[in-house]
Amino acid sequence: MQQILNFVIRNKTFLLFLLLFSIALALTIQSHSYHRSKFINSANGLTGGVYSTINSVDKYFNLKSENDILSEENKRLREQLFNRNTTTDSSFIDTTYSKSIYRVTIADVYKNSYSSTNNYLTLNKGRNDSIKEDFGVITSKGIIGIIDNTSNNYSRALSILNTRSRINAKLKSTNHIGSLTWNGESPIYAQLEDVSQFAPVKIGDTIQTGGQSSIFPKGIGIGTISSFESDISGDTYTIQVKLFNDMTNIGTVYILENLDRNEILNLENSSDE
Repeated sequence: MQQILNFVIRNKTFLLFLLLFSIALALTIQSHSYHRSKFINSANGLTGGVYSTINSVDKYFNLKSENDILSEENKRLREQLFNRNTTTDSSFIDTTYSKSIYRVTIADVYKNSYSSTNNYLTLNKGRNDSIKEDFGVITSKGIIGIIDNTSNNYSRALSILNTRSRINAKLKSTNHIGSLTWNGESPIYAQLEDVSQFAPVKIGDTIQTGGQSSIFPKGIGIGTISSFESDISGDTYTIQVKLFNDMTNIGTVYILENLDRNEILNLENSSDE
């Protein structure tokens, strides 16, 4: 308290000036409409800027929760999309397994390799989350890979940027089937092999999952045709596919489980005996 009194005594002249100046300024604003309107506008602008800054900071710190909400909503929408059974629009439904039920699990990517010949992604969901081998992994843009190993809390996905990866894919416009592979070169492109020479291949056409497996539903995006050439035999094309996903920048993914997978595999295996 004594320090405050000492400060006031030392600066009494300046404090008196501030008091008188404030009184004069208030009287001027009150007595002149022009000055009053300018003051109000300036005050509104100042408080508006302050509130805008506070709101921006608040939104920044709430981004994590907002992203979680959006991810959960995307999960529900994707489950509805994959599980609908209709003949009017089959763009995302595997007609071979049209009664299959897909469960969707959200996961974050902890590690993503893309510069070697055999690349993998490490996800933060594992056996404790009912994640198993041969589950599909996608993003909102398209496919990422297939789960090939799990622990209690984590799983590893074989990336489509892996020379061991082979995924059934097709031309969206014609349904001609091929095998999506990777030649180990660019993380931007994958290759669609063994496409019939009778397919009307065009640059810019979309490539998507073919649905002839129990891992991915039919019609999930992969990329677009950037170039193509005939194989040595002349019977098939090899197509260069520019991927929808930026495989060097993957954050949140969706893991797909086909709940009818075991039944389908048992049936197919019994047919081979």
